[in-house]
Order: sequence, then structure tokens, then C-alpha cells
Amino acid sequence: MKKLMATLGVTTALTLPALASAQTVTLHTQMRNYWGNPAYLAYYLTDPQGRYVRTLWLAYGERRYWPHLIDWYRATGGSPSAVAGVTGASVGSGRSLNVSVDLKQSLIDAGYQIRIDAAVEGMPESPNDVIVPLSSKNAGKPVAGRGYIQSFSFSM
Repeated sequence: MKKLMATLGVTTALTLPALASAQTVTLHTQMRNYWGNPAYLAYYLTDPQGRYVRTLWLAYGERRYWPHLIDWYRATGGSPSAVAGVTGASVGSGRSLNVSVDLKQSLIDAGYQIRIDAAVEGMPESPNDVIVPLSSKNAGKPVAGRGYIQSFSFSM
């Protein structure tokens, strides 16, 4: 029994700091009403210098269309490992998408940005449709997209 309690104590001590440093962030996206197929969206995080950090979510249909998500594709090279476990269906005109992701607490209010590239088959691409600083003061405040995205916000 003592051995079990000691093991539980050690694993709890190692696990709790990791959980405490994670923050669930929910991404809320409302698409414009446009004529065309559903949009592919690449949500990704960049550091304070604008360098790619990680993919947060990829709403897509087929991998062959990934190059149309211009800046995200350039940063990742379209690597399937960049999207492992963070993919879903493309998003239609006038529809909304809500996705929750876990981020390190240390990324918030540290100059990081959430970026979204958008593309619709047979229509112009919209790289950097949304760029918003990942800061507590921006949480819950909708920002307008520049292309297919009508508005985007995130909550923590």
C-alpha cells in the first residue's frame, strides 16, 4: 500500500504542473455568405517574430488543396505531421465553426498570434484572412476577417 501511495504521489506531482500550465482556448469562426464550395481553413500560431509555431486546426477537404492555404502551407510544407489530430471538415458559406485547443499558458500575452488562411475551390485564396494577437485583452472580442471569414473570436 505504501508503494502504491508513493507511486501515486510522484505521478501526481509530475502531472499537475503540466495541467496547470495548459489553457483551453475556443476558436469561434463565422463565415461570410459567399457563392461557392465550402472553405478550407488553416488555423495556426506564430511567435512574436511571425514565425510558424504550430497548427491549431485544419478544416479541409483534400490534401491536394492545401497549397491554396498559402502562408500556412509555406510554413509547414504541407506536412501531414503538422495536422495530426487537428483536422475536420471544411466550412460552408454562412456556417460557423467552434474548435477548442489546449495551449501553454506561457503563450498567452507573450506576443504570439493566431492566424487563419482561407481558400475556396475555384475562387481567390485569402492568406492571413485573420491575424489576432493571443492576448487576454483580445479574448471574446470579435475581429473581422479580410476574405471568406466574416468574424473570428477566441475565448479562454
